[in-house]
Amino acid sequence: MTALIIFFILSVLLITGMPVSIALGLTVFTFLFGFTSIPMDSIALKLFTGIEKFEIMAIPFFILAGNFLTHGGVARRMIRFATSMVGHWYGGMGLAAVLSCAMFAAISGSSPATVMAVGSIMIPAMVQMGYPAKFGVATVATAGGLGILIPPSIVMVMYSVATSGMMVTGPDGAQVMAPSIGEMFIAGVVPGLLLAAMFGVTTVWRAWRNGYPRLDRASWRDRWKAFRESVWGLMLIAIIMGGIYGGLFTPTEAAAVSAVYAFFIAVFVYKDIRLRDVPRVLLNSAAMSAMLLYIITNAVMFAFILTSEQIPQALSAWIVDLGLGWVGFLLVVNVMLLVIGMVMEPSAIVLIMAPILFPVAAKLGIDPVHFGIMMVVNMEIGLCTPPVGLNLYVGSAISRLGLTQVSVAVVPWLLTALIFLALITYIPAITLLLPNLLGF
Repeated sequence: MTALIIFFILSVLLITGMPVSIALGLTVFTFLFGFTSIPMDSIALKLFTGIEKFEIMAIPFFILAGNFLTHGGVARRMIRFATSMVGHWYGGMGLAAVLSCAMFAAISGSSPATVMAVGSIMIPAMVQMGYPAKFGVATVATAGGLGILIPPSIVMVMYSVATSGMMVTGPDGAQVMAPSIGEMFIAGVVPGLLLAAMFGVTTVWRAWRNGYPRLDRASWRDRWKAFRESVWGLMLIAIIMGGIYGGLFTPTEAAAVSAVYAFFIAVFVYKDIRLRDVPRVLLNSAAMSAMLLYIITNAVMFAFILTSEQIPQALSAWIVDLGLGWVGFLLVVNVMLLVIGMVMEPSAIVLIMAPILFPVAAKLGIDPVHFGIMMVVNMEIGLCTPPVGLNLYVGSAISRLGLTQVSVAVVPWLLTALIFLALITYIPAITLLLPNLLGF
């Protein structure tokens, strides 16, 4: 009954069109004043202790790095390199868009930023070459979702923060700890590359079937020139991943290093951003960071209320008693997250649902890293499904197509993503391959 009251209040507030962050905060205070006796000083204490985690600092730094890279011409040089490598294949421009999204995802951590950076260049270029605008926007909008699956990923950081400090009991009675950001990052590499490959196959198949144009094969000299121009951006991938797993710095420190490096190459190497433009980039990054941190703050209070009322524990016991097993549980979770992903923003979903579902998954013997990657894939699909799929809105704005047209155009790639979700859900070895090899 307590859970029903909490989620009824939250649902009513969200239906009114209220922002998720404010709806979370009002739900907490409405429940506090009307339905529980939890002292307010404990809420105030949790409010500050819940957000003073070192890991949260990674979020504004990754946002700042992504903004410098987006405005600094790094995407344009990566696109030129990708086009020189695969442009002569069937649907070469579309395949280059997928490859560009995968490379930019590995340095930005944000899905909408990837769609904006790659789409603003690739979609007009594809239309000019004779590709239908629907094909171009569908390719970029779906492949842009790789921004939250290929590390570094802001949504992965959110999952680690939301479950941080939770110690739950597994099916054998052993304690199961929440995964670190580093574990989530390394686990996302193989799934991210696999999904990029599947999107590439879908793109080539659609282009071959419809007879879309191909570019002339680039010479190795042109490819080498394109690589040299993009190498400064590509090096950031090695700095982040190599630094973390080489023991040079933590994921949060890697985020700070990436922000400084992105500033350096955008201003002093490529010189696409002038020093007087830097304050504007900083202001935009601060606004985005403040929005996410405000959501985190309210989500921390929301999770505290749920934990205080023993709702995750009660839900865990109820699901175990139903006898669904891990197969049935993951099916139910996927359907639920796909539906919620149509109407809510990924970071908010993860911050709300991860503290509730993580203990249940652990109780059923599901690896917390595997479960986290599965949630991220669901969030990625949600970004490409109407009515609130953010990637669709970005793609629609770039291509000037209606949201309905874009929603229909992405269907083949969405079906590919759903097949991939099924693989990730029921073949944990895909996600756990690299973590197991590296001894995590």
